[in-house]
Amino acid sequence: MLEGAKSIGAGAATIALAGAAVGIGNVLSSSIHSVARNPSLAKQSFGYAILGFALTEAIASFASMMAFLISFVFRSHKKKGKSEEKDSKSLHLEIDSHGPSKCL
Repeated sequence: MLEGAKSIGAGAATIALAGAAVGIGNVLSSSIHSVARNPSLAKQSFGYAILGFALTEAIASFASMMAFLISFVFRSHKKKGKSEEKDSKSLHLEIDSHGPSKCL
């Protein structure tokens, strides 16, 4: 159940990449239209277009970072099987039977 929710969350985080692609297209399209309307402001308009492109690309990188975090970093803790529980209990009993350790 947790693995399925993790996959859905990672998929939802990647939807923002499509939004960023649309945003970059809008920024560059607006830049082309503004230069076509007023060529004398092309230099100033280019600076604003690069700023808009960078901010939109930052959103895309944050979205992909969240998708990778959800996919690979947030791991589910699986329950131990009966054989693993038995081994860990016998290990604790073995350590306890030797008594307290003496430190120098």
